[in-house]
Amino acid sequence: MSKKSKEVYDFLNRMEIKFKFIEHKEVYTIDDMMELNLPDTDVIAKNLFVRDDKKRNYYLLVIRQEKKVNLKKLKEKICSRPLSFASENDLNSILGLSKGSVTPLGIINDDERKVKVILDKTFNESIIGIHPNENTATIWVNVVDLVKMIKQHGNSVEFIDI
Repeated sequence: MSKKSKEVYDFLNRMEIKFKFIEHKEVYTIDDMMELNLPDTDVIAKNLFVRDDKKRNYYLLVIRQEKKVNLKKLKEKICSRPLSFASENDLNSILGLSKGSVTPLGIINDDERKVKVILDKTFNESIIGIHPNENTATIWVNVVDLVKMIKQHGNSVEFIDI
């Protein structure tokens, strides 16, 4: 178990959040994840880190793996300026993550609490499969507990229809 994963597991244990995890080979895309034959693949999330055109607002999108995101339509739904994908440098400096390991658990590294988490409303009150801040493991956690953790950290979270 790596240091990043251990930090996440320790954090979740301190918050008394139940989870299960499986370590696996390094993956970079949702297609790579599906090839692993993991359990509960229907709740494994695709995570996208986006920002507005002025780099003032950052959003972590957590969606069903089969969905596509139209950033122009999303901009309207969240009342934002034009959106684009954040750079890998922003991903690393804000969430402490690298490409392929984007996860809502990266919020624990967002010291400035500048990232808003947007969850697909179809995840409401179910379990979700996400990376523990690196792409060599997947954990499954209850969405209610995940939202509680995000809010307790000081970040905002919203469910919308994506």
